[in-house]
Amino acid sequence: MRFGLMLAEAANGLRRNATMVVSVVLVTFVSLTFVGTAALLQLQIAQMKNYWYDRAQVAVYLCTAVSTAPGCLDGEATPDQKALIENQLRSETLSPFIDEYYFEDRDQAFENFQQQFEGTPAADYVTPDVLNETFWVNLVDPSQSDVIVESLAGTSGVEQVVDQRRYLDQIFDVLNAASYSAVAVAGIMLVAAALLIATTIRLSAFSRRKELGIMRLVGASNRFIQTPFVLEGVFAGLIGSLLAGGAVVAIVVFFVQGYLVDALSFTFVGLNDALLVVPLLVGVGVLLAAFSAAVAIRRYLRV
Repeated sequence: MRFGLMLAEAANGLRRNATMVVSVVLVTFVSLTFVGTAALLQLQIAQMKNYWYDRAQVAVYLCTAVSTAPGCLDGEATPDQKALIENQLRSETLSPFIDEYYFEDRDQAFENFQQQFEGTPAADYVTPDVLNETFWVNLVDPSQSDVIVESLAGTSGVEQVVDQRRYLDQIFDVLNAASYSAVAVAGIMLVAAALLIATTIRLSAFSRRKELGIMRLVGASNRFIQTPFVLEGVFAGLIGSLLAGGAVVAIVVFFVQGYLVDALSFTFVGLNDALLVVPLLVGVGVLLAAFSAAVAIRRYLRV
């Protein structure tokens, strides 16, 4: 019976402050949608790292006639220099780190370049003689690429040794920056939601100040008086977090899986990932609302 009375009081407060409750729901919804988007972006970054890092190669670019690197003082890489580099890759020192490698000559490099830059001005101006012949090395453990880089850098006939992971790191840095920006915006809006919840609870308590006075006179406990106000905040936070969860699922289903997968032909976060994020959003929304309402009612009501 006591819990039923508290629920009735909470429902009454929600009806009296419907406009403010809607505002709380909307702010909570928007802020938690940012949180969910940031969480999904982090999951996507993790998937991309697992996918691309395992496929990242070390490129051993050989000298061309126009190379100016220290290892290219004699001009274009000679057959003897190529054989020496290949022997190093097969050596007992480096072979344990190498899964496989293959050699790309100028004709293959030119063909790949034309496919990659088809329809661009570069495809019309680049000729095979300016492209590097390359040893492409797949590693057993891509994190040990420094062994290959340090062993071959500066070798005669080698212009440069490039670990492709450094390009991936730049992409992931940009994605991480976008994720952190979303978290920062979400944090600001969560603070706004907390303040709005506290203001709503204060207004609700002020509008029922006479009722609260009567309840105190008849001996109602502090917890009995405060609980309906906390329930009001929890209800608003719960609705906002559920809407945010629905928005996150909709983004994954209709935008990511419905558009990006077909457009980019890449592995993206799926529905299971979105469903993992939803409980997080609901938990954050409910706890934030409960904490804000509890602090407001304790601070601003003399009960």
